Amino acid sequence: MSSVRLYRIAHGRTGDKGDRSNISVIADRPEFYEAILAQVTVDCVRRVFQHRKPGKISRYELPRIHALNFVLDDVLDGGVNDALNLDSHGKGLAGFLLDVEIMVPAALLVAELA
Repeated sequence: MSSVRLYRIAHGRTGDKGDRSNISVIADRPEFYEAILAQVTVDCVRRVFQHRKPGKISRYELPRIHALNFVLDDVLDGGVNDALNLDSHGKGLAGFLLDVEIMVPAALLVAELA
């Protein structure tokens, strides 16, 4: 097994609605999905965003497209109309999650990261 940052094997997308953020993690190759599924859990996401004090976090599995979707409540400082931060839509939040390190079988990484 090898440690790798999630952004090396997946990409992400973020959306918002009020004070709720949707963060998707999509495996670049189907072979990476199992490692992502096993390690990018609600607890993992809660640790990544602990500085934003999220309320409820829900995880939705989308195996046909090798993706996960997380819905985080109460992470956008009240939403776009109330937030005073520079990223009131939370578009940069996927980047925080993609910086997480996970373990992946080394054989899968040889071709991907060469």
